[in-house]
Amino acid sequence: MDGGGNAPVNAGATARGGGDGVPAIGIQIHSRRLPDFLQTVKLKYVKLGYHYLISNLFTLCLIPIMIVILIEASQMNPNDIHHLWLHLQYNLVFVIVCCAILVFGFTAYIMTRPRSVYLVDYACYRAPDHLKASNDRFMRHSRLTGDFDESSLEFQRRILERSGLGEETYVPEAMHVIPPQPSMAAARAEAEEVMYGALDNLFANTGIKAKDIGILVVNCSLFNPTPSLSAMIVNKYKLRGNVRSFNLGGMGCSAGVIAVDMAKDLLQVHRNTYAVVVSTENITQNWYFGNNKAMLIPNCLFRVGGAAVLLSNKSVDKRRAKYKLVHVVRTHRGADDKAFRCVYQEEDSAGKIGVSLSKDLMAIAGGALKTNITTLGPIVLPISEQLLFFATLLVKKFLNPHVKPYIPDFKLAFDHFCIHAGGRAVIDELEKNLQLLPIHVEASRMALHRFGNTSASSIWYELAYTETKGRMRKGHRVWQIAFGSGFKCNSAVWQALRNVKASSNSPWEDCIDKYPVTVVS
Repeated sequence: MDGGGNAPVNAGATARGGGDGVPAIGIQIHSRRLPDFLQTVKLKYVKLGYHYLISNLFTLCLIPIMIVILIEASQMNPNDIHHLWLHLQYNLVFVIVCCAILVFGFTAYIMTRPRSVYLVDYACYRAPDHLKASNDRFMRHSRLTGDFDESSLEFQRRILERSGLGEETYVPEAMHVIPPQPSMAAARAEAEEVMYGALDNLFANTGIKAKDIGILVVNCSLFNPTPSLSAMIVNKYKLRGNVRSFNLGGMGCSAGVIAVDMAKDLLQVHRNTYAVVVSTENITQNWYFGNNKAMLIPNCLFRVGGAAVLLSNKSVDKRRAKYKLVHVVRTHRGADDKAFRCVYQEEDSAGKIGVSLSKDLMAIAGGALKTNITTLGPIVLPISEQLLFFATLLVKKFLNPHVKPYIPDFKLAFDHFCIHAGGRAVIDELEKNLQLLPIHVEASRMALHRFGNTSASSIWYELAYTETKGRMRKGHRVWQIAFGSGFKCNSAVWQALRNVKASSNSPWEDCIDKYPVTVVS
C-alpha cells in the first residue's frame, strides 16, 4: 500500500477517482490531472534510452556477421573448399589471426549475452466471498467503528462512488469485525492466506516442486514482520537451505516490477534455476482510523490481493513458458525532496498512523511517468516513430520553440497495456495522454472495478483478464507500468511466446462473461 489518492485536502473538496502513487481523487489541489506529456521533453532521458540500446550493440552486430558467414559457407562447393585450403596452407599467420578473432568473438558473445528470462506461469489470489465489501457495507462498518466524524464519512462515501471500484472487492477478515481488530496475528493471517493461496495455485498449475526454487523475491510495502514474509514462505513450503531469498519493503505499488527486475538480474548469474516473485500488500494493520482526509483515501481504494510469478532461465522452459521478458526500465525521482516526501507514512495530529499525500503528487507522478516512457521509447518504438519524434525536437530547438514535441504512438510498440489499477483518474489520464483506445485500458479498469487497488499485484490481475478474454496471441507485446512512493515509475515489457490461454484458477474464470462493465463516472 503506497499512496492511493490525492494530496492534502480541503474540507469542501470534491471527490474524484483515485490511484496509488499517482493520486486520483481531485480534492482542490493545484492540479487534478497528470501534466500534459506534450510539455518539454528532456533529452537526457532520450539518451538514457539509447544507452540501453547501445549496451547490446555488440550482440546486435555479431549475430548478422555470423549469419552472413554461415550463408557464404553453405554456398561453397567442394572445389571452392579445396582452393581455400591450398590458399590457407601458405598463409599460416592469416589463419592464426582469423581463428583467434573468431574464438575471441565467440567467447565474448557467450560471456556478455544476457540469458533469456521466461515467465513460465503466474497465479493471482482470489479471496473467499464472505470477505466481499460492498460500498454500503463499507460505509456501515466505517460508521459503526465510531472513529470517523460526519465530514470524514461523507468524504469516504464520495470517494467510493467515483473511485471506479465495484461492489465485489475484498477487505481482510479483521476489518469485517466491529470493532475492527487489526492485530499482528490478524495481519500475519492475512499475509499467509494471500501468499499461500497464490503459491498453491502456482505450484498446481506448473507442477514445479518447492525444492526446485533457487530464488525467492517477496514484496510487500507496509507489513514487514520478523521473521520476514519470505522466511514465512521458506518455512511453509520447506524450500531448500541455499535458496536466495529477498524481502522488499516500503517500495509501494511499483515494487512488483522491481521484484521482477531483481529476479531477472539474479537469473543472469545463477544458471539453470527457477525464481519465484510474490507481490502483495497487507491491509489489516494499515487501516487508518483518523479524520485526516488525505490519509483516508487508501482505506477506500486498497483491497485484498496478491500474485505469485514463476520465472526461469532454463532454455527447456521456453516451450512451455507464456512470455519472455524483453525490457525493464526503472525511474526513481527520490533525489528530489518533493518527490521523496509526496507519499509519506506518518502520524496525524492525533497520533494515528496513515499515509500522507502531498499536493504536488500529481505533478511528480506525471514527471516520473514522462521520464520513464521517454527512456523506454528508443528501445521499443519503430524507427518511423523515433524519426518523427526527433524531427519535432530539432524543429523546436532550432527553428520554432513553440512547436510541441511529437508524442510517439505506443500502440505501434505494444499490443496490450497493464496500467497499475491505482484509481480511475490515473487510467483516464494515461488513456488520454498516450492516445490509447478504450480496449487498451479495459483490463486496468475492470481489475480496479472487480478487485480494487491490489497494489503491486494489480498488473497481474490485468494480464489475467487479457488472457481469460482470449486476446493474447503469439508475438504480442505487453507493457506493464506501475507507480510507487519514493517516487518511482517502473515498466516491464513481455513478449508472448505462444497463443496464451488463462491458467487454471484464474481469478476471472467464473465471471469473465460479465465484463467489461460500464463504470459510473
